Amino acid sequence: MTYDRYGSDVLASGWKTAGQRPVPDVEAVRDLVVEDAASGFCGAVTRLERSTVELEDRLGKKRVFPLGGGFLIDGEPVTLVVPRSADAGARARTASGSFSVAAAPARVARASRIFVEGRHDAELVEKVWGDDLRVEGVVVEYLEGVDHLEDIIRDFAPATGRRIGVLVDHLVPGSKESRIAEQVVRGPYGKSVLVVGHPYVDVWQSVKPARLGLEAWPVIPRSIEWKHGICETLGWPHADQADIARAWKRILGSVRSFTDLEPDLLGRVEQLIDFVTAD
Repeated sequence: MTYDRYGSDVLASGWKTAGQRPVPDVEAVRDLVVEDAASGFCGAVTRLERSTVELEDRLGKKRVFPLGGGFLIDGEPVTLVVPRSADAGARARTASGSFSVAAAPARVARASRIFVEGRHDAELVEKVWGDDLRVEGVVVEYLEGVDHLEDIIRDFAPATGRRIGVLVDHLVPGSKESRIAEQVVRGPYGKSVLVVGHPYVDVWQSVKPARLGLEAWPVIPRSIEWKHGICETLGWPHADQADIARAWKRILGSVRSFTDLEPDLLGRVEQLIDFVTAD
């Protein structure tokens, strides 16, 4: 027998993984307890999205992580994967929580419309309810402020089969928004118009603060422009409108589904969709 004093070729195929144990795939089923190796956060699986998993620790704190590697079970590394049963049998849901209609083409737009106050409102509605609105053929437009609502309604001339639903920020008793809404209801198109709103100063507040690591949204004095005040309080750049836009993208990016929004907004949007799709 020939003895090779230098052993095998260290550059042979597989030399980098020699001696390493393969990391097993583990299905991310509900209540499975895992630890995120990078942060040390340990919790049970409470929800699964397309590419993320939500964990809840023993104190009730929740965090979301990307599916894949970087997790530990009993100190051993694992790769979390989507359960096969979920792929095979579960009926997919949209971000709004409704059942997804497989391969449904977008419907031809209805004559009825939903109007929201601004671009941020429209982007949030699209992210959560976009799939449902396309199936129903509902177009969302924005007002750039509620001050022009009466003019828009008059130009649109709503009627039977041509309704308008309006989502208004800060619709609370005594506010400017509530006075405008009351005038619209009393006007000639009142039967074909539904104005609803949420109590928040801006639609930003309809995102649950926990999604941004906050216990509550900061209270901003009326003398300070609200969005600038929010960014300043949170330590975010706020020198110009580009900074405000980036702040909104950060907030919007934290929203994954309807569960990340406050009920005061959820109910009103669903109410508007029902109103403009009623035959």
